Amino acid sequence: MTHLIATFFYVGHLRPAPGTWGSLAALPVGYAVYILGGVPLFLIATVLVFALGWWATAQETAGKHDHDPSEIVIDEVAGQWIALAPALIGAAHAGADVLALWPGWVTAFLGFRLFDIWKPGPIGWADRRGDALGVMLDDVIAGVFAAVLVVIGAGISHGVLGL
Repeated sequence: MTHLIATFFYVGHLRPAPGTWGSLAALPVGYAVYILGGVPLFLIATVLVFALGWWATAQETAGKHDHDPSEIVIDEVAGQWIALAPALIGAAHAGADVLALWPGWVTAFLGFRLFDIWKPGPIGWADRRGDALGVMLDDVIAGVFAAVLVVIGAGISHGVLGL
């Protein structure tokens, strides 16, 4: 069960770039969660993915040298959902079709992947912790950074550009 969770239903075994596959897989699942229960269920699911991911990652890496094996992608799911949250919240607030805010989805995905790979500042610090919490935290922080990009992009698009 822990392997199923940690690899997000074995998506983490896809090659190359399992983290990117995990982030991509998070998008339709996040969409389904949003459709089922709106923003509240999506936010609850994000917290649950973090908690289950932390637990599953700790179990999967216990006693092993590699604290962050590439097949563990549940951390990407949590981070990607955090990055996506502003677009979903914005759609719900505006009463818009969530897919109509596709630029926010693209920004969330690309921004999250950028920060997750680059690991600037606190993202790198979390990654260097060397434990299951660090595995999850670096992606959570990367998700927050990407979410800020989504908000800035929306502000420019809908505020400055008036689109």
